[in-house]
Formats: sequence, C-alpha cells, structure tokens
Amino acid sequence: MIRVKLCKTVSVTLVSGMVLAGCSGGSGSLGFGSLGGGSSNQGVLGSRVEKRPIDQWSAEEIFKRGEYDLESGDPSEAAKWFGEVERLYPYSEWAKRALIMQAFSHHKDREYELARASAQRYIDFYPGDEDAAYAQYLLAISYYDQIDLIGRDQGLTYQALQALRVVIERYPDTEYAKSAILKFDLAFDHLAAKEMEIGRYYLKRKHYTASINRFRVVVEQFQTTTHVAEALHRLVEAYLSLGLESEAQTAAAILGHNFKSTEWYQDSYRLLTNRGLKPEAKGDSWLRKVHRQMIKGEWL
Repeated sequence: MIRVKLCKTVSVTLVSGMVLAGCSGGSGSLGFGSLGGGSSNQGVLGSRVEKRPIDQWSAEEIFKRGEYDLESGDPSEAAKWFGEVERLYPYSEWAKRALIMQAFSHHKDREYELARASAQRYIDFYPGDEDAAYAQYLLAISYYDQIDLIGRDQGLTYQALQALRVVIERYPDTEYAKSAILKFDLAFDHLAAKEMEIGRYYLKRKHYTASINRFRVVVEQFQTTTHVAEALHRLVEAYLSLGLESEAQTAAAILGHNFKSTEWYQDSYRLLTNRGLKPEAKGDSWLRKVHRQMIKGEWL
C-alpha cells in the first residue's frame, strides 16, 4: 500500500495500481446532493453555498466539491472542479493540492494524456514538493497502464520504462520507487515478449535469418527476463535449419549452463543428439562471445 498525504484532511492511497481518494470526514462530511439542483434541500456544501456563482466560492469549497465527486465515483466531474480551483485561485496552496488531485482524477477516469499533462505541470511548478515523487509516479503509470497487447506497437512501453526509471533514480528511497521497480521489470519483460512473438512468426514461416535477429536481441538485451531460455532454444532450431551446426551447439551449451532443468534445454538436446551432435561451445560467432562471458560469471 502506498499513501501520499496531500493535506491534513485529504489523502490518496494507491493499492496495486488502483487509486482511491478519501477525506477524513468521509462523504458524509461533505453532505449529499448535486450542484444547483436535485430533490435534496441540502446540497453537497449546503444550498446556500451552491446557489452562489462559482467565482464566489472559496478555494476550499470548490476543492471539497471535487472530493465529493471523486468519492461518488465521478472522476471526470471531479477533475473539472479541481481545475476550477487552479483557475480561480492560482498559486495558492489549494491550487497546488488541486493540481495533483486533478492528475489523479484524470488517471482514475482513464484520461491518461490529461493525467500526464497535469502531473507534469505539478512537477514543473513544484519540483521540490514532497508530492512531486507521487506526481512523477502517476505520470509513469499513466504510460504503464496504457501498455497494449504484445501484438501492438510498443512505443508506450518504452515511454513507460523511461518514466519509471526517473522515479527509481530520482526518488530511490520512496515507496514509489519500490513499486516502479516491479513495474519496470514487467514492462521490460513485455518488450522481450514482443521480440519473441516476432521471432516465432519469422521462424514459423522459415525466415530463419530474420528470426535469429529477433532471438539475438532477447539473448543480448533482455537477459533478466523470463524469455531467454526459449530464445536460446529457438536459436538452436533456426541455426540447425540453416545448417549452422556450430552456432546451434553453442546456443544449446549456453542454454544447458543456465537453464538445464527446463523443457527448452531438453528439446534442444534432443534436436542435437538426433543429428549426432551435442551441446558445446564451438566456432567464433556472437554466441561464442556470450558463452565466454557466461564462463567468466558475467552472464545473467
């Protein structure tokens, strides 16, 4: 659970990527009803307040109206109220609080571009504020939460990785950094999955050189992901299909050294032994260099 305090009476809690807002008095402390109408005789802030023009409301009254909509499950409307605080009372303490709540409301409403814009404004205006870390984290997860299926363009994944890295490096001692590290690893794994998908596509259609290029990227650039073992096995398949036995044997040797108990190694071992071959480092290909790194303890 990650909690960021925005003021004495307002807090935002982030749990497993879900953001919830609350006020110490609960929704009852704000009253019930809707602005300027409804059957209730007592509006959210009292009929006397709500019948006044908006420019006669105090910053606190507008802010609490936004809180009420947020608690009532209407983040879109809440974002508008928080925006009014910023418009009518710029440079005030309430405007600062409203800006981060506006970013939060847009994110909850899945208006990710608007969330990023508000979060970035907060970072630009209040870089030294204690909630700047949360604003940066909110900006990062607005990219992260947009990551599509692995079959689609991965531009947002790269942007998520960059933004998450900023959180990790700029705010290393915060709870946001801990969460960002977990999300960074997942996004990194997501990119490797994309490379694997394309590689398997080429391999299935017997475009072996193209598939090797994709699997090589996984082996060289995504060593910490869950896809390396399969990538090495697919390299064995592709190289054998091209008649490049030394490369296939070397890929299998790396696979056996690091993932001997996996089904991928068993399959590669079977492919080689069926041809009278065995896993061993041979030749002077890029895989032989990887194998030497592994022997020196630099692999993975």
